[in-house]
Amino acid sequence: MRKVALLIGISEYQPGLNPLPSAVKDVEAMRRVLVNPEMGNFAEANVTVLKNPQRQEMESAIYNLYANCQKDDLVLFYFSGHGVTVESGDFYLSTSITVKNQGKLNPTSAVAATSVHSWMNHSKSKRLVIILDCCFSGAFAKGLTAKDSGTIDLQQHLGGEGRAILTASTSTQYAFESDGLELSIYTHYLVEGIEKGAADIDGDGWIAVDELHQYAKTKVQEASPAMTPEFYPFKDGYRIFLAKSPKDDPTLKYRKKVEELNRAGKFTVPARRLLNSLRLTLNLTSDVADAIEAEVQQPYREYQRKLDDYEETLVETIENEPTLNETILNDLRDYQQHLGLRDEDVALIEERIIGQRKPTPLPEPIKQNQANQFEFDIVTVNAQGQSINSSKGRAEFFAESLGNGVVLEMVAIPGGQFLMGSPESEPERYASESPQHTVNIQPFFMGKFTVTQSQWASIAALPKVNIDLNPDPSYFKGANRPVEKVSWDDAIEFCARLSKKTEKTYRLPSEAEWEYACRAGTTTPFYFGETITTDLANYNGNYTYGSAPKGEYREQTTDVEKFPANPFGLFDMHGNIWEWCQDEWHENYNGAPKDGSAWLVENDNRNRLLVGGSWYYNPGSCRSARRDYLSRGVSNPDAGFRVVMARRRT
Repeated sequence: MRKVALLIGISEYQPGLNPLPSAVKDVEAMRRVLVNPEMGNFAEANVTVLKNPQRQEMESAIYNLYANCQKDDLVLFYFSGHGVTVESGDFYLSTSITVKNQGKLNPTSAVAATSVHSWMNHSKSKRLVIILDCCFSGAFAKGLTAKDSGTIDLQQHLGGEGRAILTASTSTQYAFESDGLELSIYTHYLVEGIEKGAADIDGDGWIAVDELHQYAKTKVQEASPAMTPEFYPFKDGYRIFLAKSPKDDPTLKYRKKVEELNRAGKFTVPARRLLNSLRLTLNLTSDVADAIEAEVQQPYREYQRKLDDYEETLVETIENEPTLNETILNDLRDYQQHLGLRDEDVALIEERIIGQRKPTPLPEPIKQNQANQFEFDIVTVNAQGQSINSSKGRAEFFAESLGNGVVLEMVAIPGGQFLMGSPESEPERYASESPQHTVNIQPFFMGKFTVTQSQWASIAALPKVNIDLNPDPSYFKGANRPVEKVSWDDAIEFCARLSKKTEKTYRLPSEAEWEYACRAGTTTPFYFGETITTDLANYNGNYTYGSAPKGEYREQTTDVEKFPANPFGLFDMHGNIWEWCQDEWHENYNGAPKDGSAWLVENDNRNRLLVGGSWYYNPGSCRSARRDYLSRGVSNPDAGFRVVMARRRT
């Protein structure tokens, strides 16, 4: 069992591509953390570093990396340099001899992603990790198929089997460097996550590739919001363990608390006092603690520096050219892109300096005659998962046309009162589900099922409101399957575009609305009863809840409406995919709203609520009261959402 790595940095190029001075430093930094026995624990002899190789040398190294590995090896390929896409959409990794002629790539001077795909497919290793720090790197995953390695076996030191591709950008985005960092932005936070142990998000002492991605992406988007690192896992590639972390180290404990209390680069007065006390408890010197805080706040300061830079540029531009013609506006957009800022990042600056934003018209009230009715089956099971009752339900709904024959069905949810959270007697409950508390819910409409890939594609094709949307982000393809691999920010943009199209206010549900709608008047762990089976929902059937039998593990999403609805007429509230809510994450319900509204006390919190469980999780994680969280910018193949809309009380 070995850990083998090939690290390639390309900083020098032929005419046609700009030099990347940080690329060689990137590979040196990655090598440093990988060979450290307290971090990556790669043997030095198993880590190959190439700086500015020509095409043949680079191709041979990549080929040999995959050809010479064994099935139990963990194989890492890291690349820092230019990524190039051609008209066909094919992706190439640049070499030191890569050239462009009249803007077109000479393909014989670069390494084709299709070649790397082929070598990967013929490798024996069942654990392959690729990290690409280059422009358009998301295009690498195009056409790559998953290699079936049979039964998944989790091992203590390597984790899950499969493949994981981490990219600095999407298939259409540039990757950015930073004036304030020696390394590229993406690699800087990859290295920081390993070196400081900060990427060990679950605190188990291991840094899995999904944790490393989540940490780096969150930090990158704090510093350069227009840059969107991507994660493409195949099979159980999520949980490949890339490095160790010092989980009991007092500096790591302090860093995690600083991350938790940091509010866009600042601390509240109570947070500051808490951190001062924690310094004493952990016996940290001021120098060490101050350095940790500076590292955590650095991306926010970098972001603010870019905003200030853009504002100074805009002011100076207007002083020289009071009339902003199309050429100047295009140049401003190019400079904005160079800084890694989105339109919404600079909107307030432009509004303040150039002019006032037009007010947004209020949506028209919902007409009561929009609702129709539909019938559905309701199933109740006993503690062994056997059906003990089956009945017909009926609910009102209306269909929102999204164009091209695609509709969004919205079910009328009555108002009412319910007990939110789980009782202490509920098996597999978490402390975060306490204390139980009474919540009053106003009537609303909710999506009959999670947003599907056809619905997503219809709305993603509409003009951007705040951020770009990938028209086809899902890993598991199917028009009637739920859209996944969408972040909380993506879901918010979907709601904004849908609202603009329909002139109604669509949004994500609050956590309270979601649990109320999921329970649909029930108080058991599931709306089916005391347990659940894979005939009723899509989850990991290798595990059981209560006295129910094991079932099927489908290892992927399923079409919506495949399983029975709950008493309100909503489908797939248990399993299939986790669903985003509006709320920020809080560790328990102390101080939670009692009126059903979203809990947004600290509205710059990057951790947002997920509910419902998924195809990948055990049944206990699919309970009505189960709650979890992810950073708002993270997208996984088991996370999607459904939408809601306010409704008049009838």
